[in-house]
Amino acid sequence: ILEPEEALQLLDSPYNREIIFPYLIGKDFTTHPEQAPSRYVINFGERALEEAMSFPECMSIVRSRVYEYRQTVKTKKVRENWWLFEHRAPALFSAIEGLDRVLIRSRVSNKHAVAFVSKEMIYSDATVVFAYDDDTSFAVIQSSLHEQWAVQYSSTMKRDLRYAPTDVFETFPFPYDLAPLEEIGERYHEHRRAIMLARQEGLTATYNRFHDPDETAEDIAHLRDLHVEMDQAVAAAYGWDDLDLGHGFHETAQGVRFTISESARREVLTRLLRLNHERYAEEVRQGLHEKGSKRGKGKRSRGAADDADPLEQGELFDDGRPKQRRLF
Repeated sequence: ILEPEEALQLLDSPYNREIIFPYLIGKDFTTHPEQAPSRYVINFGERALEEAMSFPECMSIVRSRVYEYRQTVKTKKVRENWWLFEHRAPALFSAIEGLDRVLIRSRVSNKHAVAFVSKEMIYSDATVVFAYDDDTSFAVIQSSLHEQWAVQYSSTMKRDLRYAPTDVFETFPFPYDLAPLEEIGERYHEHRRAIMLARQEGLTATYNRFHDPDETAEDIAHLRDLHVEMDQAVAAAYGWDDLDLGHGFHETAQGVRFTISESARREVLTRLLRLNHERYAEEVRQGLHEKGSKRGKGKRSRGAADDADPLEQGELFDDGRPKQRRLF
């Protein structure tokens, strides 16, 4: 990891730009007005040692700061490949290769917030990366409907939610028709971005204002209005026009939040869980859960998967939990 001054000196050499990248951690994402990294990292990718040594300045840094520690690691492969990241996440970078940007969430946070950032960086494991660059996906994942699913099926650290992609994202049934969400997703994201730039505050500070009943500033009030509009659009994308979401300031396990009502929360979770089971049953009929069946791959993967504690509604389904589903 490089501090900015050291990184910028190295980046004076265009050659080094091949292996030095901005490094995004959870704190940068939640506190910086533009979700920008505060540090950099040397990443040799999959380069063999001989090729990595053709970057002498950076190799000298890695040798002096990494080599000695790596020789204490028990895993032989990690010791022998000491100049490489232990976990290089090839599937992640393959998934985002053709995108213009990616959606990010801090893995641990007491405020639910996703935002678009550049794909030209290295992401800390303190972040969750969604391989989408479209405003429709943003609208669904930022919505209160997805937030309530995340709260229901995530673990917590004190009062912070620990977003678990396997338990939350992979079990979440997206609407089939996302096209109507593009316009509201873009307006919401851009208005929120304008607030952060104007106030020079990050996502956490912005949502602290958003959830504060005493905060009456016009820009924050408009963000709440957009959130209501976005939630209603997401509900409509599921065909749930009959659902009264009851937005307002409500007491929750995370404290006072501007969100949907308790009755709406329970109804949303019931309907999402039912939808999860219906899609799982269809996948079973298609033979996708037979031993040896191959998992499909693709940018627009939206599926389901795990065994977190459910709503107290076991009478609806055999075990009252989200089903493991295939990703497409």
